[in-house]
Amino acid sequence: MTKMSEFPDYLDVDYTDGEGESAADYPSVEHKIEKAIEVTKTGLEQYENPAIMWTGGKDSTLTLYFVKEVAERFDLDLPPAVFIDHYQHFDELLDFVDHWAEEWDLDVVFARNEDVGEYVEANDLTPGDDIPIEDLSEHNQHHVRNILEYEEDSFPFLLDTYVGNHLLKTVALNNTLESHDIDGIISGIRWDEQEARADETFFSPRHDPDIYPPHDRVQPILQFDEADVWEAFWYFVVPETVEAYPDEGYVPQDYDDLPNGLTHEDIPVSPKYFEGFRSLGSEISTEKSEQKPAWLQDLENTTERAGRAQDKEDLMERLRDLGYM
Repeated sequence: MTKMSEFPDYLDVDYTDGEGESAADYPSVEHKIEKAIEVTKTGLEQYENPAIMWTGGKDSTLTLYFVKEVAERFDLDLPPAVFIDHYQHFDELLDFVDHWAEEWDLDVVFARNEDVGEYVEANDLTPGDDIPIEDLSEHNQHHVRNILEYEEDSFPFLLDTYVGNHLLKTVALNNTLESHDIDGIISGIRWDEQEARADETFFSPRHDPDIYPPHDRVQPILQFDEADVWEAFWYFVVPETVEAYPDEGYVPQDYDDLPNGLTHEDIPVSPKYFEGFRSLGSEISTEKSEQKPAWLQDLENTTERAGRAQDKEDLMERLRDLGYM
C-alpha cells in the first residue's frame, strides 16, 4: 500500500509542466499524442497506487487508451479504473462501460455515495425529488453544512446542482481515493473544455487534507481540443483497437455508417455520440446538440456542453476547489 504519510516526497514530477500553455502549443494531433504518452508514462512510473478516472465518455476513454498503450509498451501495471456512478447515467453509457471493461480486462472500481443512493432507493425517489439533509449520514451532513455551507432543509436529487453534484460526484470520488489509497488519479480533462480548467497543468497537486485525500491529478490530454479528440479516435484509437477497422482510418457520416460490417458494440465510442450528443453528463439533464454525429458538428463555433443544464463557470470553479475534476 502507498505510504501516504510520505506523499508526495517520493515523487519526482514537474507541477509546472504545461503552465501558460494551450492546445495551440501542440500544432498537430501527433504532437498531442506524443505529449500524452510522455505524461502517462511518467504517471504510471512515479505514482505508487495510480488509478484512471473513466466516465465512459470520449475524453476519459481516450485517456484510458493511452494508459493501456503505455502500460503494454513499457511493461507497466495497468491501474484500476474509477467510475463515478451518480445514479443518473444513460443506460447506454453503463452498458458501454460494462462491455469495454470486459473487452479490455479492466478492474473497475465503482465510486458511489451509497448513503444517498440507499436513501433514494428506500424512498423510491426520482430525479428532482427532495432529500432531507437530516436523513443523511453524519459524513454527508458535514459536507453539506460545514463545507458547502448550505442552509436549506433539503436538496433536490439532481446531479446538476451544487449540493447534488458535490455529494454524488466529489464526495463519492474522494471517498474512493481514500478507501483505495490512490495517490495519482489519471484524468481526461482538457484546457478548452471550460474556463475553470484552462490553467491546469499536466501534474496538478491536490494536497490539502482538509478538502480531499491528498493526491495528484495526472492529466495527459489537456492539450487536445474537441476536434483533436475525434481525430485521435478515428485515425488512431479505433483502427488500432478494432481488428476489422480500416488501417487508414474512416470517419462515420451517420449513426449506421460503420465499415466492414462492424456494429456499435465493436467500436469503443459510445453510441450516444453517433446520435448527436457531444457531452454525456446525465440522462436527466443532457440533450443532444444536433442529429448528426458529434464529430460532424460545428465544433469550433458551438459549445461542447451546451446540451447540459450545468454550464456555469462559477459553479464549476467552486466544485473544482472542493475536489471535483
